[in-house]
Amino acid sequence: MSWPGDDDPDDAADEARLFREAVRGVRPLRSGAPPQRPPRLSPRARFTRADRAAVLRESLDGTSADPALAGGDELVFRRPQVQSTVLRRLRGGEYRVEREIDLHGLTAAEAKHALREFLIEALERRVRCVRIVHGKGLRSGHRGPVLKSTVSGVLRRTGAVLAYVSARPVDGGTGAVYVLLSPR
Repeated sequence: MSWPGDDDPDDAADEARLFREAVRGVRPLRSGAPPQRPPRLSPRARFTRADRAAVLRESLDGTSADPALAGGDELVFRRPQVQSTVLRRLRGGEYRVEREIDLHGLTAAEAKHALREFLIEALERRVRCVRIVHGKGLRSGHRGPVLKSTVSGVLRRTGAVLAYVSARPVDGGTGAVYVLLSPR
């Protein structure tokens, strides 16, 4: 009987014979050094020139990213004379929305025009609070929410806009804003 670990000369001879049969026809490498690989090329940026041109166009375009969007999805703005309690009430949906406009599907230029006309009409009718639906920009790709940024820019430049905040989820959430207009 043979135990594991016992050195049997017949087993060693059989193993050597099996090894020689398994490697029959194998040729040794030419030298002890590994085969030479071609030198690696340094990586090159393929789109650098196009990226730089896009950044330059964007900076000269004047429709730069809105700082209100930089901190996250929610839009919040108030003029210095507007108290924080008014903003809190607006955010809570405590003001009655008297008019609404939906800008889905419009280009940025069309949305600017439609929004300006809407605001002029609302001010003429002495409307206090409106809701603007701009969407969340889910199909805008890498540019981010185009209409959201456009709406925010127009509202900030309109002197009659006292404050605006993203709507409550039931009214569109971050895809819409409540806008508080000056009573004049």
